[in-house]
Amino acid sequence: MRVAVIGGGGREHALVRLLRRSPSVREVLALPGNDGIAADGVRCLDVDPLDLEDMCRTLAAERVDLAVVGPEAPLVAGLADRLEAAGIPVFGPRQAAARIEGSKAFAKEFMARHGIPTAPGRVFTEPAEAEDFLRRHPGPWVVKADGLAAGKGVFVCGSTGEALEAVDLLMRRGAFGDAGRRVVIEERLEGRELSVLAITDGKRLELLPPARDHKRLRDGDRGPNTGGMGAYSPVPDATPGILERVRREILEPAVAGLAEEGAAYRGVLYAGLMLTADGPRVLEFNCRLGDPEAQVILPRLEGDVARLFLAAATGRLEGTLRVRELAAVCVVLAAPGYPGKPQHDLPITGLEEAAALPGVHLYHAGTRCRAGGWVTAGGRVVAVTGLGGDLEEARRRAYGAAERIRFPGRQMRQDIAGPPAT
Repeated sequence: MRVAVIGGGGREHALVRLLRRSPSVREVLALPGNDGIAADGVRCLDVDPLDLEDMCRTLAAERVDLAVVGPEAPLVAGLADRLEAAGIPVFGPRQAAARIEGSKAFAKEFMARHGIPTAPGRVFTEPAEAEDFLRRHPGPWVVKADGLAAGKGVFVCGSTGEALEAVDLLMRRGAFGDAGRRVVIEERLEGRELSVLAITDGKRLELLPPARDHKRLRDGDRGPNTGGMGAYSPVPDATPGILERVRREILEPAVAGLAEEGAAYRGVLYAGLMLTADGPRVLEFNCRLGDPEAQVILPRLEGDVARLFLAAATGRLEGTLRVRELAAVCVVLAAPGYPGKPQHDLPITGLEEAAALPGVHLYHAGTRCRAGGWVTAGGRVVAVTGLGGDLEEARRRAYGAAERIRFPGRQMRQDIAGPPAT
């Protein structure tokens, strides 16, 4: 079959690599892809994922058998609906189901309706009401932009002052535009975070290997939230018992609840969790693979994954996911200025040397290839994944390769898959 991967980041590079290994795949296209994907010999078509009409027209002309949508924004905008109407199977939820990520207020109310465990919280549409609530209830709180904010609209606040600043930034100063006009304020949970993702056809589901993401910019989980600075899989404290609870108490009720509300979900459903003393609690749902979780989950999969994606897209999921007995650690190299205003066009060296190391995969995200070589072209520049027999070996390979890649002002956490922050 011919498969199109929609998007142009590190997650999509990992998807392209995985799908090209599938026996049923004849060709993989990327729209728009990136220069790193093109360097792998993949044809990249310059189509904006948010131009739904152009995307549908191009995929129809290319006679694509399956579209795999990487980022959330096109799904929230209704790309899956348009592709299905054009007769193109799509691995990714329709707009009504993608609201589970597109609106944190919707997700919060949805979880309440279906008894899915999450932190207590409230939705606010007026800044003065939110500020009054925070002054009367010291917290601690987490303040979230309701809409999409590229993983940067969540503020974990250690004081009332920090929470008030977050409300001011989102609702009064409009740091994320319309996404922050409404906010969710919820109780700050204590524990360890865990990402559990499942492939689903709207009825059945298959759990992917769990992963743990490191969202803060700096070591020790300090600094601002980012889209993710690294991840690892497997996660030793994600025991079979915990994963069974996540399936039974969170993922299955979410899939059933969406179907009950007329929004059958097909694709990957991502549950961002906190493992609390009272059990797993949902921090957020995402309507797609995480980034950089994809860069540690996908290399561990084997078999004909494209056929599995197609079965989910067409409502016929069956069989068992095959997972390699490997550990994976991903380290993200970010440009100076990220997560604010990253610097572009900085020269990158060492990519070829790092990619040649055994057990190492480089996934390009914010790079561009020019006549003089590679330069930075985004916030998260490249994700370096190491594979090994255990986390220690995978971590050693990831950092060994990451240290060979250089550009001015490079930002890189040193504690991915290391001991818990204290």
